[in-house]
Amino acid sequence: MTGPESEGSHVRRAVCPGSFDPITNGHLDIIARASRLYDEVYVAVMINQNKSGLFTVDERMELIREVTSDCPNVIVESHHGLLVDFCKQRDIPAIVKGLRAVSDFDYELQMAQMNNGLSGVETLFVPTNPTYSFLSSSLVKEVAAWGGDVAHLVPPTVLTALAGRLRRS
Repeated sequence: MTGPESEGSHVRRAVCPGSFDPITNGHLDIIARASRLYDEVYVAVMINQNKSGLFTVDERMELIREVTSDCPNVIVESHHGLLVDFCKQRDIPAIVKGLRAVSDFDYELQMAQMNNGLSGVETLFVPTNPTYSFLSSSLVKEVAAWGGDVAHLVPPTVLTALAGRLRRS
């Protein structure tokens, strides 16, 4: 055997994927909880060429790095392609996904079964903190664009970046 297992240590890795445009307190809650369960937690900013985000991928990654700086085992990267390929390339056996409502479960279960069938990667579902059960990046952007107060929904760094971006739009 080669690699970490041959040395008697096994690094437990997981990934929290998403578009994170922008990252919200709900995302942060899931990432922080995963970081307490795993040795390394990758936050994969997934690139969808068919969607134009409010923030560039690099801006999203920088914001995530800033707001997760208190979690030294969090690694932020981007990926274009299948999530299972990201997992294979980094020897990640688990995907951690937050579930806000039953409506999330139907879609996420299909994705979990597909990912497992393609590569054997397991998906762990974490119930979202009820405080954030309604929260999505899309909703934050919409409310902020109409002048609503989203300060309690995103970290201060993200709020500043969001306000600046919306002023320029």
